Amino acid sequence: MVRTPLTPEERERGERLGLLLRAARGERSMTEVAAEAGISAETLRKIETGRAPTPAFFTVAALARALGLSMDELAGRCTPIAI
Repeated sequence: MVRTPLTPEERERGERLGLLLRAARGERSMTEVAAEAGISAETLRKIETGRAPTPAFFTVAALARALGLSMDELAGRCTPIAI
């Protein structure tokens, strides 16, 4: 199956998600947060750096739970700003 290229908006949304998750993680280690969310540290690293700009819903939900964030907050803060 061929995956369609991401739009600039999708890439921007992924970068915003990564920055938000990194900020929410604070001083906690990547390994600790990833383990609590049930994902690998490498997956978390890819999400935080924007290399995985469209993570699965359940991955985002698990990270939100581990970091004490609401899904509404994540969705609202990751939406690109319309100009």
